[in-house]
Amino acid sequence: MPTKIGVVGCVGRMGQMLVREVLHTKGTILTAVGDRAQSPAIGLDIGTTIGLPGLNQTIRVINESFFADCDIVIDFTRPEASLFHASLAAKHGTKLVIGTTGLDKSQEAMLHEAANRTAIVYAANMSVGVNLLLALVEKVAAALPDQDFDAEIVEMHHKHKIDAPSGTALALGRAVASGRGVTLDDMAVMARQGQTGPRVTGEIGFATLRGGDVVGDHSVIFAGVGERIDISHHASDRRIFAKGAMRAALWLAGQQEKGLFSMRDVLGI
Repeated sequence: MPTKIGVVGCVGRMGQMLVREVLHTKGTILTAVGDRAQSPAIGLDIGTTIGLPGLNQTIRVINESFFADCDIVIDFTRPEASLFHASLAAKHGTKLVIGTTGLDKSQEAMLHEAANRTAIVYAANMSVGVNLLLALVEKVAAALPDQDFDAEIVEMHHKHKIDAPSGTALALGRAVASGRGVTLDDMAVMARQGQTGPRVTGEIGFATLRGGDVVGDHSVIFAGVGERIDISHHASDRRIFAKGAMRAALWLAGQQEKGLFSMRDVLGI
């Protein structure tokens, strides 16, 4: 039997890509598409709404019956919406893939709670390349003493992005911190302005750029005396995030245990 997939936020940029990805993925069937209750798209056919032939699939309000109809739901929305969806998934035992960014610590703790009752894959970035980058950065950070190499993270996104630094930049910061055996909260410097004084040994610095239609650029710089190591990832097509989400969904379809998982679990790295 094909895995029944639901997509929430289906008329947004990522939602539309996710709908198309489900339609083109073997072994899955698009079972439900939903948007916020106030959306003017409610009641319309998702196919004609996003420029495809009619799919006989009506855009629905996201509620308990929506989750009850699906094996797995994919969510790239906003933190508050994702937490609501996680509560519905937990209630019905529906598996969930969350690619939403901007969740704070208390919200992530709520995801952990929901994951006690179902299986959830949560990642700030669903790109396979970015998740390989995270694993690599952690290894490099562990190999380079902080007294010899300063770590800086630079990211750029399109002008419409509302959170900063990006969830991926923060994940990279946590990878550096993990490799060094410290916590990001203790070592992060999110901005510099004015007379800041010399750089403190062990700091993990962040620089955030916004402009144009940049999909997502991330670089981690390890700067030493006489040498510098730059490790970067550049996204040019948002489809990579949809493809990664589908990879996570297919992995979840065979996952028997409950819990909160990452893309590193999905990729086995």
